[in-house]
Amino acid sequence: MSEPSPAERYQRHKAKTNYPGLEKYRHSLSVDLDPFQDHSCRAVEQGKGVLVAAPTGAGKTLVAEFAIFLALQQPLVKVFYTTPMKALSNQKYTELVERYGQSEVGLLTGDTSINPHARVVIMTTEVLRNMLYSGSDVLEHLGYVVMDEVHYLADRFRGAVWEEVIIHLPAWVQLISLSATVSNAEEFGDWLQTVRGDTEVVVSETRPVPLHQHMLVGERLIPLFRNGGTATKPQVNPEIVRMVHTLQRHIAPIRRSSRGHRRYQGSGRERFGGPKVSKGQIIRLLDKEDLLPAIFFVFSRAGCDKAVQAAVARDVRLTSAEEAKEILDFIEVRCQLLNEDDLGVLGYHEWVDAAMRGVAAHHAGLLPVFKEVVEELFRRKLLKVVFATETLALGINMPARTVVLEKLEKFNGESTVPITAGEYTQLTGRAGRRGIDPEGHSVIVWSQGMNPENVAQLASRRSYPLRSSFKPTYNMAVNLIAQFGLQETRDILESSFAQFQADRHVVELAKQVRKNDSSLVGYADAYTCHLGDFDEYHRLRRDIAALEKDSSAKATPRRQKDIDTLRRTLRRHPCHGCDEREAHARWADRWWRLERDTEKIRRQIAQRTGAIGVVFDRVVSVLSELDYLRVAESPDDVTLTVHGTRLRRIYGERDLLVAECIRRQVWSQLDPPSLAGMVAALVHEERHDDLPVRPGDLPPGVFARALSDTEQVWARLDKLERSHRLIGSEPLAAQRSWSMWQWARGAALHEVIEDDDVAVGDFVRLCKQVLDVLDQIAQVDDGPVGSVAEAAKGQVFRGIVALSSLI
Repeated sequence: MSEPSPAERYQRHKAKTNYPGLEKYRHSLSVDLDPFQDHSCRAVEQGKGVLVAAPTGAGKTLVAEFAIFLALQQPLVKVFYTTPMKALSNQKYTELVERYGQSEVGLLTGDTSINPHARVVIMTTEVLRNMLYSGSDVLEHLGYVVMDEVHYLADRFRGAVWEEVIIHLPAWVQLISLSATVSNAEEFGDWLQTVRGDTEVVVSETRPVPLHQHMLVGERLIPLFRNGGTATKPQVNPEIVRMVHTLQRHIAPIRRSSRGHRRYQGSGRERFGGPKVSKGQIIRLLDKEDLLPAIFFVFSRAGCDKAVQAAVARDVRLTSAEEAKEILDFIEVRCQLLNEDDLGVLGYHEWVDAAMRGVAAHHAGLLPVFKEVVEELFRRKLLKVVFATETLALGINMPARTVVLEKLEKFNGESTVPITAGEYTQLTGRAGRRGIDPEGHSVIVWSQGMNPENVAQLASRRSYPLRSSFKPTYNMAVNLIAQFGLQETRDILESSFAQFQADRHVVELAKQVRKNDSSLVGYADAYTCHLGDFDEYHRLRRDIAALEKDSSAKATPRRQKDIDTLRRTLRRHPCHGCDEREAHARWADRWWRLERDTEKIRRQIAQRTGAIGVVFDRVVSVLSELDYLRVAESPDDVTLTVHGTRLRRIYGERDLLVAECIRRQVWSQLDPPSLAGMVAALVHEERHDDLPVRPGDLPPGVFARALSDTEQVWARLDKLERSHRLIGSEPLAAQRSWSMWQWARGAALHEVIEDDDVAVGDFVRLCKQVLDVLDQIAQVDDGPVGSVAEAAKGQVFRGIVALSSLI
C-alpha cells in the first residue's frame, strides 16, 4: 500500500481537527464509512439536519447511530429513534441494548414502556407526536430525533403523523431523516430546509451489494437484462423474449384443441410451460444454484401459509440435523410462556415442523412472538426460505441472498393493481447481505400473460417520488389552537409538505384534466346509441357485473334475485337490441374508467388549491358548531371548551366520534366486555370479504342498543362533515365485536378464534388497538365510562395479548 500524499495527509489532519466526534466514531466501527455516510455524519457534527436517501441495505442507520454516539458523549443529551412499526422498534431496541446496555436504552410503543427516561429511546412515530402535543417531560434535554423510513409519510392512513412531528419538533432538535431512494429527495429536502432550518440532503443510488435480476421461465433461470443490465438504459434479454413468445405460441393452440380432448391437457401444459413451477421446484433450483437463503414475497397472508404447506408437502428439507435441533431449542425457549391449551389453535406444531426444515411464513396474521422468532432465526442463517407479505420490506432487518417474486400485482383493498417501481425496488432491496454476499439476486417467476419488456421496464425505473398524505384532523386542530391560536395554527399547517407540493403540482394536474376531458368527449360520441340512453344501459351492465362478482364469494338467494331482476330490466332496455351494442359497450367502459380517474384528479386539484388552509377552516367550523371551540368577535380569539380539552387527548381516525360518545354518555350502560366490543367496532377496518353483521352476531344485553346509538352519532357527524365539504368517515364495522366481548369475558383463545375464524395475529393486533382506545377513554373520562374502560383494559390485556407485549 502506497504512502498517502501530502494533500491526503492534510485532509486527514483537517478531518481530525474539524470532526473529532466523527474520527472517534470511525475508530469504533469494524467497517469503513462509505462516502455518503461520511458526508452525512459530517453534516450531523456540524449541527445540521440531514436527509439521507439511499437504497435498502446501504447502511443509512450508521448515520443515525452516529447521532446516538454524539449524544452519549455529552451530558444529559437525549436521542429519540422513531420507526413506523412496533416490530421495527422492538428490533432496533434489541440491537441498541446489545451495543449500549439496558440502562442507556428505552422503548415506547404504546403498549410497551421500558426505561422511558433513558438517554436513547426507541418509539413509534405516533408516540412522539402524542408527546409533542401533551408537552411530556420526557422531551426534556432532547437533542436529536431520528426518523427511520421517513418516506412512510406517503402512507395515506398514517403518513400525516411524520409531518406533524417534523413541523412541531422544537427548533433546537437536530433531525436525522432516513429514506429509501426517492426521485424527489431534493424537493423534500427543500421543504425540510424551510420548516427545520439548515438541512443537508445526501443521496446515494449505489447499492452496497450489486443486484443481479433474473427471470425464471419453466425451470431455466435467465438474466433479465442483456449483458447483465450494466448499460445506462438496460435492455431486456432477447433470450427471454424468444422463450416467452415460443411458449405463448404453443400454449394457445393446445388450449383450444384440448377443450374437446381432456386427456391431452396435462402433457401439453407441462411440455409448453403453462403452469407455474411449484414452490418445491423453485426452492430446490435456488438451493442447487447456491442462491439461498431467499425471501419469497407473496401478496396475501393465505398465500404465504399455503406456500409453507406446499413446501412441507414436497418434503423440502434445507437444514442439517444440528441446525434443526438449534431451531427447536431456540423456539422452545422463546415460546415457553405460551399456554399449552393454545398450541393447537396457534398451529404451533406445524409451524415448528416447517421451521425445523428451514421454511417459514412472515405476515401480520402471525402471532407476534412467531414473527419475532422467524426474524431472529433468519438473521442467524438457520431459516433458508421465508414466504412473506410486503410488510417485511419496511425496514425489518432480514436481508437474504435472493428475493423471489411470483406476481407483480397485488390487491390493495379495493382492486388488483400492479406494484409500483418504488415497491419493486423496496422488495428487491432485501437481496444481498452486506458483508456476507458479494452480490444479491432477484428472481421473477414467469407466468402466462407476463410481458418481459414490462417487467424489465419496471425493474429499471428509477422514478418514485415521495407524495405527502397530510391533512388536518380534529385532534390536531384543538391541540395546535390550544398552543398557538387560530391564525398561527393556520400558518403552521400551510407550512406542511402537502401544501409545499401542492403549490408546485396544480398546473401539471390541471393539464392532465384538460387532456382527459378531450378524450371523454370523443368516447361519449363513440358510444352514442340511436335507440336510447346508453349511459343508463351501461350502468345496468355494471350493476349486474358487480353483483355477480360479489355473489361468486357470498352467494345468497336474495342477491341472485336482484341479479335476475336487473337482467330482465337490461333485456327490456331499447339499447339491448342495437347491432353495435358491444362496440358501444367497449367505448362506454373506456369512458367510465377515464371519468373515474379524471374525477380523482379533480378532487386532488380541489384539495391542493389552498388545500390545507381550506380543510382546516372546515374542521374548525365543525368543531365550533359542536361546541368544541368557541370563536369570539375577533377571528383569532378562539378558545377550547371542556369538550375540546378532552378531545386533545383522543387520537386516531375516530377521534371526534369517541369524544361525542363520551360527551353524550352513549356507552354509560355498557359493562367492561361490552365496552371492549364497542371499541372493536370503532377500530376494526372492514375487509372486502367480511359478511354483514346480523343482530344474532352481536354481544347480548344492551350492546345492540348502544351500537345503534353510536351509529346514530356517527351518522349525524357524517352528515355534518359532508355539509362542511369534508370527507366523512367509514361506517362502524362490528364484525369483531362478538369475539372481543368473548375474550374480555375470559373465553379461551381457541373458542374466540374458532367462533370468529380470525387469524391469531389479527386478533392480537385488534386487541392492542382496542387497548389503546380504552386507555384514552379511561384518561379523559373521570366518570363511570372511564372506570369501565379501565376495567376493560385489564380484561383484554391477558393471555396471548399480554405475552405479545413482552420483549
